Amino acid sequence: MTSKTTNKFSPEVRARAVRMVLDHASEHPSRWPVVTSIAAKIGYTPQTLHDWVRKAEIDSGQRAGAPTDMAERLKALERENRELRQANEILRKASAYFAMAELDLRSKP
Repeated sequence: MTSKTTNKFSPEVRARAVRMVLDHASEHPSRWPVVTSIAAKIGYTPQTLHDWVRKAEIDSGQRAGAPTDMAERLKALERENRELRQANEILRKASAYFAMAELDLRSKP
């Protein structure tokens, strides 16, 4: 599955950055100074790195939330559901159209 934006960093770079944040978190009173420092070093925004850390914590069970694989599966199922609803609506309208056309043909002498 691809995202709408191009990922600038490989999974290895992401994992290393997350590991750096978690390894150095105890050296600061809060996580944000660690995140901003490491984000500046890797050239990405602190918010993005913070999101990576949160996802890693969720995926490892340290934080509540849907793991990445489950979130992706849910997103795919929601998209499939939406597409099926659209297809059903198109079929319903087509069926009604052809039913009306059949009635028109039968009513004409």
